[in-house]
Amino acid sequence: MYQTDALPIKAWAEEDRPREKMLLRGKQNLSDAELLAILLGSGSREESAVALARRILHAVSNSLHELGKLSVTDLTSRFKGVGEAKAVAIVAAIELGRRRQLSEVHRRPQVRSSKDCYEAMAPLLADLPHEEFWILLLNHSNHIIGRECISTGSATATVVDAKAVFFKALEYRAAALVLVHNHPSGTLRPSRADKELTHKLFEAGRILDIAILDHLIIAEKEYFSFSDENILCPRSASFHASGVVSS
Repeated sequence: MYQTDALPIKAWAEEDRPREKMLLRGKQNLSDAELLAILLGSGSREESAVALARRILHAVSNSLHELGKLSVTDLTSRFKGVGEAKAVAIVAAIELGRRRQLSEVHRRPQVRSSKDCYEAMAPLLADLPHEEFWILLLNHSNHIIGRECISTGSATATVVDAKAVFFKALEYRAAALVLVHNHPSGTLRPSRADKELTHKLFEAGRILDIAILDHLIIAEKEYFSFSDENILCPRSASFHASGVVSS
């Protein structure tokens, strides 16, 4: 049972204090609010660290994805009792979690489907408040050899230079690419501009013998795949069950 919100954590029963609870019962037995309270370290005269953590989580609908979108400035300006040091601790912890998700990419996994590509790129794009366009670079066996941001834009659009896309592809000596960009609005359907860009890059890749395997649009927890929906391009390259490029 939680103690009175205004009561300092030091006055709680030892088994109820977040740090002691983690040591005694394990990290998996702590709630999100308790874990966040450990990062905060302390609350204020009016509320405990756990109460402050609950208030922060309530403001983002108890969504860690939404919490991950907040900057240091957002945290300090929106929540009384959160100073710069506490805000930095929260942002740093979320960034560590994001990098842990990305660590698999550094081992050059093989991608066999749009889901594999989504899992490799979502930690970079899902929480952004603005659009970014990236390419996932693959070798002949569809192993990831690189990820590159080509452009950064506004909340609703970003401009992509085809020359920049293929400059990177040639620099990596990539055999294939997956195009990836995010829609901060959460809308997954591709726009006319998205389709035109995909066709343009597909045709350029065919000339350079660099296959465009897919174009993913990423939202917070979902994605749209041009390849899965069979709208990448007529007779386009695709993911084969073995993980190699096929036409």
